[in-house]
Amino acid sequence: MSFKLIKTSHRHCVFTIPEELRVYFRKDRTLLNCLFHSVRDVILRMFYQMNKTENFTPGFICVLHTFGRDLKWNPHIHVLISEGGMGNFMPWRVVKHFNYAFLRNAFRTVLLNQMEAIIAKSFKKVKAYIYKNCPNGFYVYAKPKLTNTKEVAKYIGRYLGRPVIATSRIDNYDGENVTFHYNRHEDDVLVVEKIPAIEFIKKLIVHIPEKHFKMIRYYGVYAKKHKQAHLIFMAVPESLHALHRQVASWRMQMLAAFDHDPLWCSHCNQRLILVEIYHKGTPLMEIFLRRFAVF
Repeated sequence: MSFKLIKTSHRHCVFTIPEELRVYFRKDRTLLNCLFHSVRDVILRMFYQMNKTENFTPGFICVLHTFGRDLKWNPHIHVLISEGGMGNFMPWRVVKHFNYAFLRNAFRTVLLNQMEAIIAKSFKKVKAYIYKNCPNGFYVYAKPKLTNTKEVAKYIGRYLGRPVIATSRIDNYDGENVTFHYNRHEDDVLVVEKIPAIEFIKKLIVHIPEKHFKMIRYYGVYAKKHKQAHLIFMAVPESLHALHRQVASWRMQMLAAFDHDPLWCSHCNQRLILVEIYHKGTPLMEIFLRRFAVF
């Protein structure tokens, strides 16, 4: 994770939606993509408006949570945004002020438009109702900023990638009922609930994502491919280019992350030689014959 992060402070923002919209995301899980796309578009637009010529691009990581503290269905997006961005000409510009009024209103507009495009005409009345009852946009708020890459990586691992409920919040199981507690978000009052075990399991499994659905997504300069990639390399001193290429290799990242060299054989204590990269759909016999020049 730390290899992906720029050495700068990051802002943690949370994008939430009104309770009236949650049922749509429960019935059609594909709409959860709209949450990601709306947050992405709004953040990129905010940075674009700072200087349209430079079109500053930040690095940000979005994480979807579908649960609240009470385990009810409550989809929302947590975002870690770099306090700065790369421009078309400037290598980096520090950004300390985030326009939350713009984020709230733009997030409401973009999300409702995307949902209407998918749900079609039946959503128009709901859309009008939401505009009337949310005149100041959807609730977007910030949490304390993170100052270094290790802190950001640790934060993502512990907080953003957390399970639906921590085991420390499960107080008791008597064979039939489960007792758990949480601090109510509105007033931080401690709430203790005792429900049948089956109901507790139902509350948990509803938050299991669909197969292959990505709960964590990288955007801006943290995306896998972006046009400012060469600018990041230019920001590294020329004397460190060779080291940068070595550290950025998949082998070194595996070694740093898992303390395991994927190209080292533990049986013969020798380095493995990369012979061929297997692509899905290519018959293994064809690769074997091509490699050993049988035909």
